[in-house]
Amino acid sequence: MEFHHISVMSDEVINGLRINPDGIYVDCTLGGAGHSSRIAKKLSARGILLGIDQDQEAVKAARERLAKYKCNIRIVHDNFKNLATIFKQEGITGIDGVLFDLGVSSPQIDNAERGFSYMHSAVLDMRMDTDAVLTAYDVVNNYSREHLTEIFKTYGEERWAKRIASFIEEKRKEAPIKTTDELVRLVCCAIPAAVRRKSQGHPAKRVFQAIRIEVNNELGILKDAFECAVDYLNPQGRIAIITFHSLEDRIAKTTLRFMARGCVCPPQLPVCICGHKKQIKLCGKAVKPSIEELENNPRARSAKLRIAEKL
Repeated sequence: MEFHHISVMSDEVINGLRINPDGIYVDCTLGGAGHSSRIAKKLSARGILLGIDQDQEAVKAARERLAKYKCNIRIVHDNFKNLATIFKQEGITGIDGVLFDLGVSSPQIDNAERGFSYMHSAVLDMRMDTDAVLTAYDVVNNYSREHLTEIFKTYGEERWAKRIASFIEEKRKEAPIKTTDELVRLVCCAIPAAVRRKSQGHPAKRVFQAIRIEVNNELGILKDAFECAVDYLNPQGRIAIITFHSLEDRIAKTTLRFMARGCVCPPQLPVCICGHKKQIKLCGKAVKPSIEELENNPRARSAKLRIAEKL
């Protein structure tokens, strides 16, 4: 399958990173190398672009797409949760810019075999790294009703989480739930018809999002990865983070704001005892896609871009 993905807010990302032609830049979510291609185009032969992705199909596609550029291209098949280890292995002690483009990519959604989409019939998989052990099948069939309820509430913000989890528990007593369309039917049965008629979007959207986040531990790795990236930024280096739902954005916003603060001691203390130092400055508020971009790429409608600069 051709790995074709439309990069979100590409101009805003490149402008925000303020590319130094001889600098070192890291794309932590390489994907089809849309953003990375724009970065590589601005780098000289002395510049370095490090691309990281846990999806082997994305890595293969990116190698082919980036081969034509003159800068030093390094591509690593790994998860950005291992950022410090990757930098050590690559001999990198400082970087000039880093990008996180979070969420699932279009090729992953559109490839029915990957099991990400509630619009296609496929086995329950949803692994971004196909070498990973945990699958959507394991979550749906092995997690307790209470655990499923918590996941649907926390990661999907699903109002009917408890009822959906109960329907899943009853169904799997008869036989394992193996496919995406089986799960979609269960979710639709669990949500009252009147609610489904009034709601916008597909009834299973939030449940599928929640399971995908759980399978790939998408939220659990974000804070540490953002902090590690900032630690490696050179002075005036920049971090750019694109989020696609409120849970991701809340972590990005909170983490960046904390690193942009100085002392965090209670105001009643006469002297600082926390030792917390301001590391970055925020580069304006979160940016959203333009109307023109949304017309060409409706999937970008929930995206937000946050940028900060190392002091």
